[in-house]
Amino acid sequence: MRSLLSVGIILVLFLACAGCTGIPGTVAKPAYSVDTNGILSVTCAPVTTSEDVLFSNETYTKTRIVMHTQSGDVVTYLSAPKNPNAVIVYSPGAGEKITGHEERMVRYAAAGYAFMFIDTRGNGAETPGIPFSPQLVQQDYSRFVKGDWPQYYLSVCDLVNAQKIVSDRFSVPVYMVGSSNGGRYAAVAAGVDPQFAGYVGISTSDWGLLDSTIQQGYSGDPVRFSTSVEPNTYFSKIAPRPVWIFHAVNDPIIPFANGKQFFDLAQEPKTFSEFSGDHGINSDVDTQIIMHLRQIYATQG
Repeated sequence: MRSLLSVGIILVLFLACAGCTGIPGTVAKPAYSVDTNGILSVTCAPVTTSEDVLFSNETYTKTRIVMHTQSGDVVTYLSAPKNPNAVIVYSPGAGEKITGHEERMVRYAAAGYAFMFIDTRGNGAETPGIPFSPQLVQQDYSRFVKGDWPQYYLSVCDLVNAQKIVSDRFSVPVYMVGSSNGGRYAAVAAGVDPQFAGYVGISTSDWGLLDSTIQQGYSGDPVRFSTSVEPNTYFSKIAPRPVWIFHAVNDPIIPFANGKQFFDLAQEPKTFSEFSGDHGINSDVDTQIIMHLRQIYATQG
């Protein structure tokens, strides 16, 4: 997805919602709030889970875990060795499905790390929803001004709940990793949930929604909502946990300059790495992440 949304769509969106009220001052739990700086806070509804073992051998066990949430089922896949040293919670890019990550899940498990793939709402696979688009922005803003849960915030809670599931199961550090659009959701989740050990963004950047909103001369709720969905809003909340941004020079979807600008907004400690390829997570990125984790956790594999 391109990083800048249609200005015309945004204009229609905010005119349609003119006169709407903000989020009520007091809401029952589970709840979300967005402060005057546009920073989202969430109290996510607890989830129950159903789990099916798909495969198991001496190296790893792969399971399909369905999170039964307050607003529908969210499908995840977990590949884990018996005693992982850390866990990757992975938020995929637009259209990414689990079938493209089979080898990756085995590789992380063989190296001593669990890998949990979250089938994001609206990504076109097993979890229903609307993909990030002008349609979703319009729907979510309408919900925002009424105090209802936007799908975007629910997707953030899905990542927070995934973190809790694997933390309770393994009692090891959990890293929030996301690619392309998933890197944007991942940054917000890492900011709102201090239990994530760090954030890794791959081929990602801001959405560009806030800039478009400001350029149209809007203020108040439109700016507050736009700020709340922009990934860079949460860098101050992620610090001092580490941020690691990957971007390929020849990325044809999100320009390299956008990725570098995104990195420049992050706070220390932070690392920027170029990788071979074009757009999205690949084996080069996997190699660098696994090598880095080995340095931290002194694992062999």
